[in-house]
Amino acid sequence: MFVGFGTLINLLGIAGGSLLGVLFGNRIPEKTRSLITDALGCVTILAAADALREIWSPSFIAALPKGWTLLTVLASLLVGAIVGSLLDIESKLENFGLFLRKRFAGTHNSRFIEGFMAASLLFAIGPLAILGSISDGMGNGDQQLILKSTLDAITSVAFAATFGWGVLASIVPVGIYQLLWTFSGWGLGNIMSPYQVSAMTATGGILLIGIALRILGIKQMAVGNLLPAILFAPLIATCAHHFL
Repeated sequence: MFVGFGTLINLLGIAGGSLLGVLFGNRIPEKTRSLITDALGCVTILAAADALREIWSPSFIAALPKGWTLLTVLASLLVGAIVGSLLDIESKLENFGLFLRKRFAGTHNSRFIEGFMAASLLFAIGPLAILGSISDGMGNGDQQLILKSTLDAITSVAFAATFGWGVLASIVPVGIYQLLWTFSGWGLGNIMSPYQVSAMTATGGILLIGIALRILGIKQMAVGNLLPAILFAPLIATCAHHFL
């Protein structure tokens, strides 16, 4: 597979879901869509478990002092949560989406614009878009983006049934946004050591658990506020590797 393959699958999922939504969306029962979403929440837990396997990776264990594989993830989450909460990333993302919706809601052909903006923000501004794209770029596989593709496809059916073709147009900003994160991950993957990549992957696994809880409606974790943990993970792992 090539770099960006996961994003390509994601865009095809949105496009396919949008077409189904425009043509047949009203015929798919809400109960069925809800059940499928719950199933995908469970699959997200499996994706999290797969990422968390890096904690027991031999190269990760060998690179850090005894016990510091788990402590690195914990420290990254604690520092990331503090920084993310101080920056209030979750609220800023939500407020940005509300601002754009209000800004374009009253424009000409507002139904198309409303669908375009709502879908673009829902599909692009989220932790899984960032985590999956970085993982894709770093060569850790497309599983997270394929999971996101399925979720987005189902959501786009419902959105397109309501808003029409504007949902399909969202593939342009979503594609640009995710490819930027993908190539960022590709750059990081080429300059970081395997143990640093493992630290990022394992920390991302915890965030995936938070996403799964949100999908299942168990707890609305502010996963956006934990995103800085992904950046702190390799830094903390490097400090543990060299100074402890």
